[in-house]
Amino acid sequence: MRLFISLFLLTFFVSSLASPVKLLDMQILQPSKYNMRLVFKLNSSTTHKVFALRSPNRLVIDLTNTSLINKIHNKHHFFLKNIRSAIRNNNDLRVVLDLTTRVRSKSFFKGNNLIIDLNKWGTKSRDIITTDYNQAPLPPLPKAKREFVIAIDAGHGGKDPGATGWNGTQEKKVVLAIAKELERLVAKEAGMRPVMIRDGDYFVKLHKRLELARQYKADLFVSIHADAYPDNHKVQGSSVFMLSQEGASSEAARWLAEKENAVDLIAGINLHDKDNLLAEILLNLSQVGTLKDSANLGENVLKHLSKVGKVHSSRLQRANFVVLRSPDIASILVETAFLSNPAEERKINSPYYRRRIATAIMLGIREYFANDKLI
Repeated sequence: MRLFISLFLLTFFVSSLASPVKLLDMQILQPSKYNMRLVFKLNSSTTHKVFALRSPNRLVIDLTNTSLINKIHNKHHFFLKNIRSAIRNNNDLRVVLDLTTRVRSKSFFKGNNLIIDLNKWGTKSRDIITTDYNQAPLPPLPKAKREFVIAIDAGHGGKDPGATGWNGTQEKKVVLAIAKELERLVAKEAGMRPVMIRDGDYFVKLHKRLELARQYKADLFVSIHADAYPDNHKVQGSSVFMLSQEGASSEAARWLAEKENAVDLIAGINLHDKDNLLAEILLNLSQVGTLKDSANLGENVLKHLSKVGKVHSSRLQRANFVVLRSPDIASILVETAFLSNPAEERKINSPYYRRRIATAIMLGIREYFANDKLI
């Protein structure tokens, strides 16, 4: 019995001496009228509990053995009215969020950071924050054997606004924002270099986009768009397209017709000094490999987009888009959302959601290179 009491007292004494966890800071990421993300930056992980109260609406976060380093200042964001904090039970920290509405919450640790996602009660599933692809760093891969050039093509631009959303969103603006986010991600990758087909609000002809990609010696071409379907505002979801065989054939015919004036290289071979039959054979061989690479790239990107939100089609689509017709560059076109759907238009106007789309595309690109053992 004495031994039991001694062990109990020793355990209590040791636990009481444990260094408290320190709450260093709290941030609110990408708040909207539907949801927001809270990040509690701690110097160590700890046990926690999150629960909601009503009348008035509150969310309570209890952090075990935690002290507050800097006062949490009042924050007002959409349905968040105020934040309060206090020490309870001598060494635990309680943080209380005063809210204007009921919320659903989900909490998890990422490293030493406690992440809490708040979704306004009754928010439809397509507007809910999920924990997948939430600004997590991209997993490291082996050093690339050489530098790969990724041509990023923001659709439309200048006098061509593209699709117009339910509330007036212009396709040319949101796809440029996604393209710039993707450019930022590619630039951070060892062994990859992004090139922008357009980096501002100006018009670029379709075939000129292909010419620019070839001038940059691009390995991949990713065209970013946002669709619209005015006759049905319920249509939604992202899609990924590669070139159809019909499109490949028509572009091959154009190349062969212009081969006397062509200065471009197809798979490292100049066509202009070859007879028609040999040029056609070389071009067809090049296109077969390019279409296979486009399919691999598109399927990887589609897989990761499906983890971000709804996809319009679960299969890689084929179409005769002019910008996909490069015989020697693996090319895909990503329709990121339907602007004619009010909910999707709202989401794509969020920088947070655009980052998730760009991250999904980036993950697809990385997986494409990794599967082909190029990096």
